[in-house]
Amino acid sequence: MKNYFVLGLFLLLNFNQVFSQEIKNEELFSIDNKPYFTEEFIRVYNKNIDLVKDDSQKNIDVYFDLFLGYKLKVEKAYKIGLQNSLKYKNELASYRTQLSKNYTSDSKVTEVLKTEAYQRSLKEIKASHILILLDEFALPADTLIAYNKALEIKNKISEGLSFEQAAETYSQDPSAKDNKGNLGYFSVFRMVYPFESTAYNTKVGSVSKPTRTRFGYHLIKVTDARDNRGEVTVAHIMVLDKKADDGSDMSKNTIDEIYQKLQQGEKFDALAKQFSEDKSSSDKGGVLNRFGAGQLSSIEFENISFSLKEVDETSEPFKSNFGWHIVKLIEKHSVETYEKAKYELENKIRRDDRSKLISNSLSDKLNKKYTSSTDDKVMKLVKSLVDDTFYNQVWEVSQDVLKESNIDLLVINNDLKIKASVFLQYLQTMQKQNLQIKPVAALVDHFYALFIDVNLKEYYDSNLENEFSEFKNIMEEYRDGLLLFDLMEKEIWDRSKSDTIGQKEFYLNNKANYTWKKRIQADIYSSTNRSDLEAALKLVEKGKEVIFIKNELNKDGKVNIMVQTGLFEEGDKFLPKSIKYKVERSKIVKEGDYYFFLNTSKITDSEPKKFEDAKGKIINDYQQFLDSNWVNELKNDVTIKVNKEVLEKVKILLK
Repeated sequence: MKNYFVLGLFLLLNFNQVFSQEIKNEELFSIDNKPYFTEEFIRVYNKNIDLVKDDSQKNIDVYFDLFLGYKLKVEKAYKIGLQNSLKYKNELASYRTQLSKNYTSDSKVTEVLKTEAYQRSLKEIKASHILILLDEFALPADTLIAYNKALEIKNKISEGLSFEQAAETYSQDPSAKDNKGNLGYFSVFRMVYPFESTAYNTKVGSVSKPTRTRFGYHLIKVTDARDNRGEVTVAHIMVLDKKADDGSDMSKNTIDEIYQKLQQGEKFDALAKQFSEDKSSSDKGGVLNRFGAGQLSSIEFENISFSLKEVDETSEPFKSNFGWHIVKLIEKHSVETYEKAKYELENKIRRDDRSKLISNSLSDKLNKKYTSSTDDKVMKLVKSLVDDTFYNQVWEVSQDVLKESNIDLLVINNDLKIKASVFLQYLQTMQKQNLQIKPVAALVDHFYALFIDVNLKEYYDSNLENEFSEFKNIMEEYRDGLLLFDLMEKEIWDRSKSDTIGQKEFYLNNKANYTWKKRIQADIYSSTNRSDLEAALKLVEKGKEVIFIKNELNKDGKVNIMVQTGLFEEGDKFLPKSIKYKVERSKIVKEGDYYFFLNTSKITDSEPKKFEDAKGKIINDYQQFLDSNWVNELKNDVTIKVNKEVLEKVKILLK
């Protein structure tokens, strides 16, 4: 929930890079003498104006009140110390780490990676793997054990053990027991980068050497490689799994009836709108977003979709882990040219393991950007303190030595001074790498070069706010967003969910807002053929039951009528709009491609909902009620001064 809240807030409060020069950055208002300026307000408003759906909030005065309320909440969060929470600090630091990656780019490395990714995207690899788990930061000894175990399994495969049997027996991927390591087909960006690289560089039928990823060591067998099939756009009709009281599969019967109606010439999109239970696509005639190999969680659905050859071709009913489907091919999309794909490739690279390669290339730039100087005498002293016990990982630095070495060793950009004691502590941790560079002075030089690199990057990272104004503003917005989430959770959301007395009192005071529309208990008969529906109507008039009527009219493998039975609220998509609701059998009407009539047994007039029936909406409305009153309370607790003259200038500019 927090991720969606903060992301939404970030989008809402993001800003334009260009700030109008027609108005100086003046104080717009203050809260307890803390100033807030026109520049921030104008940036936020200009960005937000296209995102706001409520036209009333586009009014500058209304938006100013919202902005002021937002700042009041953030100030409240600081006053009660939410910024001191360890969880908050960790989340903010984590986000800063992610955001900073956007500022560590190397265009040459990026271009190489884009070209490589595009070439790989032209192929789809089918592979299986065996995983030996290993922590990403495992000690060298543990790493060696895992590597040797993977190598031992590879040798057994070379001696005749089938890869599938080896995966089932030795792989520590839990899914291997069921799939024998088979990962199916995939293309670029579907796997972590080291795994992908090994897969694309292994010949079909061969097993790779042990490959290290952040999950451990993998043995990868490539079983096939084919040209990328591109992507496909399909529409589908889905019926969720449902069982009848007698245990029979109601959903299978329903999907078969729908399929039969397709065979009789009825339109796919009309059937999808009428009967598909995928709410996200039914109103669009069942059309789904385009997808490629490995992008869906249902292999069955993917394979059926790609098996369709001609536009408008439909599949027979088939079952996935979601329910029963019929799929129709809308369009096949071939692989895009490099020119069209390169921008999306770059975005994906920044979110992928490849970004580490780009980040590493930053080192050379920083060595040119910043100066670094070392005190040679202090370095000589440091080297004299390191002996051959380092190779056995037992070298230690005493506290007395650290105190004595509290002198400057490294200076970065004539600004940051780093003590020799810091490097000695760094050395003590780095001996875990078990490097055997000799003599020991050379080993110290090796780690000192890494130490400089680490500190150059840390120095650069710590100054991103000074280097890039947009980075500074984004971090401030995210910081405030996290604080606001924690504050709202504490002051509003938790209270609105737990305050049952307040909920019920709010419900009683606003009962008119929670009412049922007119509800109709009915059987809805539909058909594309009026004569079939007329036959059904005559049988209803004779008092025949739904099951009898369907059996009588749906014969010889044809589905001539469909019947939906239930309690429908006025305005329900299944109810014909042109029928007046009465406890009777309606006349036959036509809407779109279908003829309808209703056999209505009961009508319930509009009436207030019980508290339990409307509880979800009541809680949501109660939250908004509490929030609105809370802002007024916050205003009473502080001194707010609005510079009305500046606000008028802002209004003129924005208009």
